Amino acid sequence: MTIHSEHPFADPEGARDAARRLRGRLSARVGLWTTGADRERVGLTVSSMLVVGGEPPLVVGLLDPDSSLGESLDVGDRVVVHLLEWEHRDLAEQFAGLMPAPGGPFAGTTWEQTPAGPRLASASTWATCTVTDTRLLGWSLEVVCSLDEAELGPDEEPLLHRRGRYVRPDTRA
Repeated sequence: MTIHSEHPFADPEGARDAARRLRGRLSARVGLWTTGADRERVGLTVSSMLVVGGEPPLVVGLLDPDSSLGESLDVGDRVVVHLLEWEHRDLAEQFAGLMPAPGGPFAGTTWEQTPAGPRLASASTWATCTVTDTRLLGWSLEVVCSLDEAELGPDEEPLLHRRGRYVRPDTRA
């Protein structure tokens, strides 16, 4: 058996999707969007999002339309948008459906129920939002939300996603 450094399932160099490769080179902050209560709680790891200034300020996310979160959101629904830290990387994988989550992804950590949905107790930065619009955009569901409230905590070890991996930010300034 020989161990190779390249990914065993990667498409050959000439057959790779250029848009996907370009997107992979954009470092993105990893977020977690949650909504619902009790047995109706759903969440999804989201790194394709942005905050738009204005009155009201907006939070825009691109979600998998086939995800539980994507299928459950309608105009008027409320969501909690968390910015994850390095310590949350396993949780991010669980909500992305890429790592086992015995008992479900909400079972492994502490949550506080808010009117907008479950809030991760260990997340220092989070916002509550109200969905104002949704539409299919390419292969994603664009979800536009008005920003209702934001709590901004320390930002010491943000969880970033780049080229298919979680990375720590380069702190050299």
